[in-house]
Amino acid sequence: MTEKSVQTTDEKFRIDKWLFAARFYKTRSLAADAVERGQVQINGMRAKPSRILNAGDLLNIRIGPYHHQIRVLALSNQRRSATEARVLYQETEESRQAREILAENLKSQQPAPRYAGKGRPTKRARRNLDRFTGEA
Repeated sequence: MTEKSVQTTDEKFRIDKWLFAARFYKTRSLAADAVERGQVQINGMRAKPSRILNAGDLLNIRIGPYHHQIRVLALSNQRRSATEARVLYQETEESRQAREILAENLKSQQPAPRYAGKGRPTKRARRNLDRFTGEA
């Protein structure tokens, strides 16, 4: 990562810009919405999207069913490649293990039963379904 894109002394680093630069969210507005809804906590406390982030802060990020516990290592407002973005933070070992277990559990769950036919059922198939369920 270039020295220019990482931490200058006079620049302020907002949490929503950092989350976008660290590639947790696809857009800055999605990052700001997540912070506003309380899905991102800084050092265990809710924050506003304009909150200034410092190196060493501990972030709890909730994205869908997954929870990330992140330690901020470097600051940047500029979005770079994924390999360079990983330099900005370090995930705790407990968080990584919990996410892997959750991912395995979600993969092992069976999908909900669905209608096997294509598209909407025909009038005849609909009547048969109604007879089967006892609605007609």
